Amino acid sequence: MEASSSETRILSGIRVLDFTQYLAGPTVTRFMAELGAAVIKVELAPGGDPSRLLPFVRDGRSAYFVQQNRGKRSFCVDLSKQEAVALLRALAAKADVVVENFGPGVLDKRGLGYADLRSSHPELIMASISAFGRSGPLAGKVGFDLMAQAFSGICHMTGDPAGPPQFVHAGIADVVAGVHAFGAIAAALFHRSRTGRGQAIDIALVDSLYHAHELNVQAFANSGGAYVPIRGGSQHPLVGPYGIYRGPTGWIALLVLDRQWPAMVAALDRPDLLTDPRFATGALRGQNRTELTRILEDWMGTFSSDAAVLETLERHRVPAAPVLSVADTVSHPYFQAREMIRRVPDPILGEVTIPGFPLKFSEFPELPALQAPLLGEHNAEVLREQLGLDDARVRDLTERGVLYSDRR
Repeated sequence: MEASSSETRILSGIRVLDFTQYLAGPTVTRFMAELGAAVIKVELAPGGDPSRLLPFVRDGRSAYFVQQNRGKRSFCVDLSKQEAVALLRALAAKADVVVENFGPGVLDKRGLGYADLRSSHPELIMASISAFGRSGPLAGKVGFDLMAQAFSGICHMTGDPAGPPQFVHAGIADVVAGVHAFGAIAAALFHRSRTGRGQAIDIALVDSLYHAHELNVQAFANSGGAYVPIRGGSQHPLVGPYGIYRGPTGWIALLVLDRQWPAMVAALDRPDLLTDPRFATGALRGQNRTELTRILEDWMGTFSSDAAVLETLERHRVPAAPVLSVADTVSHPYFQAREMIRRVPDPILGEVTIPGFPLKFSEFPELPALQAPLLGEHNAEVLREQLGLDDARVRDLTERGVLYSDRR
């Protein structure tokens, strides 16, 4: 359900100048736009955000771009022109937050870096998102989501131990970094409300994924290297049952720790397993996972369907879930009920189906009605509202190529 876009929301009144592109940065400003912030998306002529070319594309319009940029106003300029830089500096002077994910130095050499902007606007909060961060030995290294998955150890921990490392086929580094940046900005806004001071925020894709190692880093470091983390394939090597198991018609995920093991035994109707020395602890069950997998999958094979297996596991309060395909999720009642399947309007694509908004607030149960901008759609509007330029001035800037627009 969508609310009026004019409704006062959590971040209403917060002004954001968004220099980001692709996914990590746009994730930050997408969250902020959903919560009511006024986001001006700066795009560089003539192509704009490169994600405008990413699939799915129809009639020159990208559903990928639509998903990540709803609720933002597009302001497209030729950054090689000094007048464009001057306009951006003037817009930054009126912003509460600037978000950017350019390479190191791109904004600094144009006088749009944090040091330049804060000199006249000390309350400014500026978040920079990059693959390897803005400090450290790899600060200048170019990288995308895949590089972060590889460098952070995530790829090393994903896949079959006898095969090559694998990457997750979703933008987890970009999105996780974006959510980390969103949280950091919220904290910085709270800090500013108490002190009046802005600050710079440095978020790295690698750091954000590395932070997700709940066990691997500390187990290796604190065991003195006795435990060396390695990918375990479809099942965890340390505890069990923990992994993916073949059901009657598909695949079922189980995670059974020591507290859940008696319930698992009850579901199996195998009380003898409680006293079986091979399975006395989670660690032993992990070591003996081949035998345990055979027992579990033989049991699952006695059912007519995965649903029947899952019903029995649920009745015994055993943590389990079907392994759904993306195609399964789109029509699944859970995602429908949680409004995680969202159908939004677009002026070119018509209705677009995207993942829903994951944050649920009791004071704001309805989401705002938002659309993604056409390239440079809001050039005139932004300059009139923010800087007081008249139509003649905007027309002149357009004719001289400082501003750019296109219907895509």
